[in-house]
Amino acid sequence: MELKDLYSKALNFEWLTPEEGIYLFEKAPLAELMHIADELRRKQVPHGKVTWQIDRNVNTTNVCTANCKFCNFYRVPGHAEAYITSIDEYKRKIEETLKYGGDQLLLQGGHHPELGLQFYVDTFKQLKQLYPNVKLHALGPPEVAHITKLEKSTHTEVLKALKEAGLNSLPGAGAEILNDRVRRLISKGKCGAQEWLDVMRAAHKLNIASSATMMFGHVETLMERFQHLADIRQVQSEKPEGHYGFTAFIPWTFQDVDTLLARIRGVHNMTTAEEYIRMIAMSRIMLPNIKNIQASWLTVGKQVAQICLHAGANDFGSIMIEENVVSAAGAPHRFTYRSMQQAIKEAGFEPQLRTQLYEFREVPAGIEEQIINY
Repeated sequence: MELKDLYSKALNFEWLTPEEGIYLFEKAPLAELMHIADELRRKQVPHGKVTWQIDRNVNTTNVCTANCKFCNFYRVPGHAEAYITSIDEYKRKIEETLKYGGDQLLLQGGHHPELGLQFYVDTFKQLKQLYPNVKLHALGPPEVAHITKLEKSTHTEVLKALKEAGLNSLPGAGAEILNDRVRRLISKGKCGAQEWLDVMRAAHKLNIASSATMMFGHVETLMERFQHLADIRQVQSEKPEGHYGFTAFIPWTFQDVDTLLARIRGVHNMTTAEEYIRMIAMSRIMLPNIKNIQASWLTVGKQVAQICLHAGANDFGSIMIEENVVSAAGAPHRFTYRSMQQAIKEAGFEPQLRTQLYEFREVPAGIEEQIINY
């Protein structure tokens, strides 16, 4: 393999194999890799702006039987701290979100053994009746798979019912690394890699927009990491013409504070800033059919995320008015709507508020700035 040949393939939007991706990741000088990815970003996102969002992560429940070894958030059924979020609590949090300029709830929870499809249908319907303009970016493939098993149904039927109840889009949650060897080690209770991909295939056929993620820097090999990218790319290529498919890809690093992976297995996040920047660049290069690449400021911090905007990323994600899961494993970083825009400007770009579908929206007038509690 020659670097110049791989650069040429990348710039022509050709699909690189996982082996070719690894070669670039390991051998290409960082400046050259960033340049290639930046050129692709300019072609795919010609407006040149860096998009961002105002939403809130609200957890439907913290009860979960998946027993992921990187999660400090969940509680087992019957635990004294277990909860299911009430409609009154949703109302309080939505009112606050609107006050801060948000237009969306990211609703996720755990694999609750007693919460089936009807619970989520009723919840979504109630929220939409109360707040018809608030978008529900909800659940994720592992939760859809869990509900499907409880109902002895199909992914398509479950997703169709959720969409009719008010689901607007499906997060790329629970992907971690789409390899069953890895998943047995870190998230044995979740759906396997193939089922995750199949849930997304079903969502795309129903024209439910989704995102895709990758959590790396734990027990995976480089080949497993790059095969993950190839699998995401393949599913995107299968979406029906004119359907949304994956609107974005978000790679983020394993957060290890007090997790079982760290305490019992001795697995720590050793990802360097350069490695993360390289993975952002390779995400842009390996995924020519996904337009938006998001830098995970939540896990790598402001400065590294700003550099990623020159390495293929075009999106800064949400200010996350509330986020409980990744933060529980040690992610300390926070933004307000003012500091988010300032960070983008400092990196040399124009900030642009967006919706989940990457439609531009104006920053609402008179919104308040949330108080950040560290």
